[in-house]
Amino acid sequence: MSATTSAGATGAPPADAPATGIVRPGLSADTSDLTRDDASLRRFLHGLPGVDQVGAEARAAALATRSIKTTAKAWAIDTAISMVDLTTLEGADTPGKVRSLCVKAMRPDPSDPRVPAVAAVCVYPDLVATAVQALRGSDVAVASVATAFPSGRASLTTKLADVAEAVAAGASEIDMVIDRGAYLAGRYGQVYEEIVAVREACGTAHLKVILETGELVTLDNVRRASWLALLAGGDFIKTSTGKVNPAARPPVALVMLQAVRDFAARTGQIRGVKLAGGIRASKEAVRYLVMVNEVAGEPWLHPETFRFGASSLLNDLLLQRHKLSTGAYDGPDYVTLD
Repeated sequence: MSATTSAGATGAPPADAPATGIVRPGLSADTSDLTRDDASLRRFLHGLPGVDQVGAEARAAALATRSIKTTAKAWAIDTAISMVDLTTLEGADTPGKVRSLCVKAMRPDPSDPRVPAVAAVCVYPDLVATAVQALRGSDVAVASVATAFPSGRASLTTKLADVAEAVAAGASEIDMVIDRGAYLAGRYGQVYEEIVAVREACGTAHLKVILETGELVTLDNVRRASWLALLAGGDFIKTSTGKVNPAARPPVALVMLQAVRDFAARTGQIRGVKLAGGIRASKEAVRYLVMVNEVAGEPWLHPETFRFGASSLLNDLLLQRHKLSTGAYDGPDYVTLD
């Protein structure tokens, strides 16, 4: 297997490591000994500490009970809005629907210009050009799913063509899916090499690696798959496609946040986490931000390193934001339907 990092110090992050943002693979630490061949990769992944499932469930539940003050809640809601990848991934998607979504992404609340724009709009590759045109001049990124989304069951040639199409159309972020069948069969090297190949095909675009944690069954598998994706060069690790249940769950988020935190401690490279699938309420988003702060820390409390993949979540965030500022609940017609 080819290495994706170059020589450098291991252990704690270097003093000059960035506080936020993503450090590209290959800039800090040498992990080539871990990915030298299938045996080395397997030995490392199975040498990771096992996850105490009862303990993970208990800690996630305890973090969910934390309360925050009104001023902090206002900050959390705005921060969550800025972290949303506003997503439409339906067979019935049309250019008109995508253009409407892009308008909402740039100005989530047309009556209040203080509401931040979302982080990205996520669409299928054939609608990337439409989104790029609609978002021109804004800071909202265009993300695209690829690599035979959502199943990941296709040849590598087909997957790379999928990525190339999206990048050529202007996508600056690619959300790929791993081959869960290969992973669960223990073919870690195959999964690793596919991520490396997709990372190369992305060029300057950020790569989010979807683990589809609902199909990985155990938290130990989530931890190993997270490290595998990080070692292969993923800029983000992402929970789900949104097409499989269960999707994002607090214990899974906890394990993935621990993975990026520990990866940063070992390599000095800060990578991101994206939670997707089933997150619809503001209170859920705020609880996840509390978890991010408690488990990983402040460097991950930014759109560059933490995202929510969602469609309906934004509406609830907007309703809760307006309630905080006015003291009254609005009807559902206050927000636009997606």
